[in-house]
This record gives sequence, structure tokens and C-alpha cells, in this order.
Amino acid sequence: MDKIIPQKMFFTKGVGHHRNKLQSFELALRNAGIEKTNLVYVSSIFPPECRIISRETGTKNLKPGQITFVVLARESTDEPNRLVSAAIGLARPKNKEQYGYISEHHAFGETKKKSADFAEDLAATMLASTLGIELDPDVAWDERKQGYKVGKRIFVTRSTAQSARGHKSGLWTTVIAAAVMLLS
Repeated sequence: MDKIIPQKMFFTKGVGHHRNKLQSFELALRNAGIEKTNLVYVSSIFPPECRIISRETGTKNLKPGQITFVVLARESTDEPNRLVSAAIGLARPKNKEQYGYISEHHAFGETKKKSADFAEDLAATMLASTLGIELDPDVAWDERKQGYKVGKRIFVTRSTAQSARGHKSGLWTTVIAAAVMLLS
């Protein structure tokens, strides 16, 4: 069997509300445009030379019933007004021939921005760790280059995040963020 290495990836996010927790998750998947696929959760490595494409292009390439590899962050609440968030962060070396790292983060009480920033910091820290490098995200961030400077390397990052307040009537509220991997 050939190695299964994704060639493309896209980010998506969604939110759903329903009286049943599972159905709120389904509605979040629908809002994210990935509800008709069979999701297989994978861990955290962004393949070398993988291209990031738009959500619109990515979802057009999905077929109903397709096995779809995804790194997924998910959080739910049925408490009115409780803030929930989910975020996916990506860190990769500027050299696209090297692999990167994808992190997932889910939280209560965090804004979309705070969760997104945390997911990017986490991805950069974990990538550095896999490469045997110590990284303090507060020190390594280079505002001018908009990346993390790690020794002579620069890591570029990005993220997607979704936050929402629990439904005022106590319906389940589920937020998701995902990195969806495509094989071709």
C-alpha cells in the first residue's frame, strides 16, 4: 500500500445549536461544510509541500461519504451565555519542504482571538519540540516578520477559531474548528 500523504489542506469552523448535544455537533459540522463526510481524526503533522487551499475550494472537493482526515477541536455547553471556543493552529518552517505542526485547542471563557493566538503559540512550541528546539512563544515572536524566530529558522503560523455564547434558552451550543486534509 502506498503511503497516504495529504496534498492539500483547508481550515474551516462552525457553530450549531440544538436541544441534543450530538445534533448541535452535526449542525456545527454543517455550518463548517464538512457534515457529509466520514471524519477520521488524525494527530498533528502538517505534511511537507502540502498546499493550503480556501474553504470554498476544499469543500467543493468533498464527496458525500468520503473518508476525510481531520484535526478537529470541539467544545460544547448547554449553559446559557457560557463562552465556548475551539481553535486550530498551524506552525510550519518557511521552507515548505519541511513538515509543520497542527494544534487543536478548546476552552471555556476564551474569546475567538485568545483561542486562536493560543493555538498558534501551541503549534509553534510543539513544532520546535519535535525538532529538539526550546521555544518560548513570548520571546520568539517577531512582529516585523510575523513569525516565530527560532535560532536561524522562522516558523510561520496561522489559525482558525470559532467561539460562541451558550444559547439563551439552554440549547446545546457546539463550536468546532478543523484542519481538513485532502489526498489530491
